[in-house]
Amino acid sequence: MRFYWIKPIPIHQHLRTVTQPFHTQNQSLKAFNTFGFDVVAHQYLPIELPEDLTALFQKHAFEKQAFGILGGGSNITFTQDFSGLLLHNRIQGRTIIEENSDHVIVEFGGGENWHETVLYTLEKGWGGLENLSLIPGTVGASPIQNIGAYGVEIKDTFHALTAFHIPTGTFHTLYHSDCAFGYRDSVFKSEKKGQYFITAVQFKLSKQPVIKTQYGDIQATLDGWGISEPSIRDISNAVIHIRQSKLPNPAEIGNCGSFFKNPVVDSQIIPALTVQYPDIKTFPAGEGLTKVPAGWLIEKAGWKGFKRNQIGVHAKQALVLVNYGGGTGAEIIALAKEIQADIFQKFGIELEMEVNAW
Repeated sequence: MRFYWIKPIPIHQHLRTVTQPFHTQNQSLKAFNTFGFDVVAHQYLPIELPEDLTALFQKHAFEKQAFGILGGGSNITFTQDFSGLLLHNRIQGRTIIEENSDHVIVEFGGGENWHETVLYTLEKGWGGLENLSLIPGTVGASPIQNIGAYGVEIKDTFHALTAFHIPTGTFHTLYHSDCAFGYRDSVFKSEKKGQYFITAVQFKLSKQPVIKTQYGDIQATLDGWGISEPSIRDISNAVIHIRQSKLPNPAEIGNCGSFFKNPVVDSQIIPALTVQYPDIKTFPAGEGLTKVPAGWLIEKAGWKGFKRNQIGVHAKQALVLVNYGGGTGAEIIALAKEIQADIFQKFGIELEMEVNAW
């Protein structure tokens, strides 16, 4: 891990970030969370430059009130209005850090849209992120969650990130070994939770990409299209097709994608479950461990398509909880807890929520 100071900029140059019109009181967050919950932030501030954070630190803003960091709003369930200062990561930018005939290390601003970032890498012919197409959210949030899909995770291409260390007001560079990546997990969700505002992320991408088609329905989709030698663009198109066929569009039905993690369990419990449920789906997850799809568990328990008032479980993908319009975050969390209890009662397996409840 490296530490460095950003040269302080006079406070008067940052008036746009700490006063009107950019610093908003009682800002509606309905458009800023993919569930579409109609809540407000008592104080809302878009962060467009890393130096904006330095200015806030110099004004002791982090000491005066509770604060939160918002990215794409795709991994948050707002259960109530946000009473503190909500910082919205809107930092943009794309910069090549290193390039040779084999690979490129490219840096993206933390506020860049994730899917648009993936499409940009495809246009350049850089491989590594194609299996992560159409995941909602921002670049800055991707290492926090170690987002993953179809056999690929952020940790596979992650090189480094730059983040503002809120307790000290300094900017740090963190490398792969600093982040403690795990399944939908990182150091930013444990001992360093709430300490960092990620301003930029670097990825090491390949100019000679290795195509990964073995996970999910990618190969079957490509076969159906008559593609025997797929490009990274073909992989992306297949992933987009699969996701659109299974997952609801947040612009049409409020949701945050996968609500629960796929549980990883002791392999010794699988034989007994297989006797009771011969169609159980499992995947190896390391020595003595097995991953069980959360969606399969929820569907098998009878929750798929469940609806209560304006919330429910999606009819096509049991892993997705939905807000049909007018529902609340508190109702979603209550439903999630009911599902967790039922899955444990039926299968003896604990489901962990993938989203953050605020």
